[in-house]
Amino acid sequence: MNMKLEICASSCQSAINAQQAGAHRIELCSELAVGGLTPSYGLIKRVMNTLKIPVYVLIRPRSGNFTYSDSEFDIMKHNIQLCKDLGCEGIVSGILNEDNTIDIKRTQELIECSKPLSFTFHRAFDWTPNPTEALEQLINLGADCVLSSGQETSAESGLKLLKQIKGTAKKRIIILPGGGINSGNAKLFKDAGFNEIHCSASTIKKVNNIPNLSMNSTKFFDETIEVCADVDKIKSIIKVINNEV
Repeated sequence: MNMKLEICASSCQSAINAQQAGAHRIELCSELAVGGLTPSYGLIKRVMNTLKIPVYVLIRPRSGNFTYSDSEFDIMKHNIQLCKDLGCEGIVSGILNEDNTIDIKRTQELIECSKPLSFTFHRAFDWTPNPTEALEQLINLGADCVLSSGQETSAESGLKLLKQIKGTAKKRIIILPGGGINSGNAKLFKDAGFNEIHCSASTIKKVNNIPNLSMNSTKFFDETIEVCADVDKIKSIIKVINNEV
């Protein structure tokens, strides 16, 4: 059986390149720097109108953790429906509780909402404290696939756990290794019996000189924080611009 290659594409050109190079499908997202976010409606539509290979879409409303508010959860469900309306073939998503165990109720709702599309539980799996238990839960929920680096910084480093959960899965769910996979180590996963791998296969290309003013904010690149507009701070600014102080 030939191994399938899924390319994580964060732009239309990346998606086109994946198809031209012979990839079997793409996972479409944006913002690789924060682990991927839900791509825009315009990007999804453009890619769907351009590609012939299957398109899976990442449903992740923000960076940081994987524990979401009611409004964020509602946004995720609406985005899944948009993907279905546009003809996508798969959804990549997942939700955790505050202790990083799988949020059974909400993940099941996402899976039901995604049907008949394929559902991949993404690398939030790598935060779960008991991966064997989490795997059984996802199998019972009816997830089709689990994307994982084996709870290490790369799939190669996590290969031991990946092989372990693959054995536990017993073909009841697809184990999709992802994280740092390239032409130099892809054969490791094929030799280990995996039928699919996931990678971005990206090349970093400098497109301009260092700007005088960076638009990046390093204080926001922290998975232990949640950023939200503050009511009191906004009111204080309103008072100032209305000459009330």
